[in-house]
Amino acid sequence: MNKAILMGRLTRDPDLRTTPSQVSVATFTLAVDRRYKSASGERPTDFINIVAWRGLADFVGNYCKKGTKLVVVGNIQTRTYDDKDGKRVYVTEIVADEIEFAESKGASSGNTDQGSSYQERNEQTKESSPSDSEDSFITVDDDDTSLPFDI
Repeated sequence: MNKAILMGRLTRDPDLRTTPSQVSVATFTLAVDRRYKSASGERPTDFINIVAWRGLADFVGNYCKKGTKLVVVGNIQTRTYDDKDGKRVYVTEIVADEIEFAESKGASSGNTDQGSSYQERNEQTKESSPSDSEDSFITVDDDDTSLPFDI
């Protein structure tokens, strides 16, 4: 199994490009704090390169900017290429399957708008947003006699 789940902030605006075959691709770096603090009391930070394709790339390129806090779900991928000097370069990055805002829009300014998420599965895109009201919750009847099995 190869699955990575990261939460961090964009270190720069995403770089949104289009391949020669008109497929969108966005690259960005996520600054992810480690869970522990160093001896000096600071949390070490890892800078993880992320790649998003197609509709997910468009979503990131259009709605995210430097400092945006995101949750990224994807898989770790390695690749190699030869640079202009003929030297072999190894790259490890996360290829995103899902990206979700980790805080509400304008959280630092006190705005309470809800965030949204974007998922891409099998080259089909689907965007989902959390509900803005509590009315979307349903009431569940706790009556044990209505269960279709014995407990």
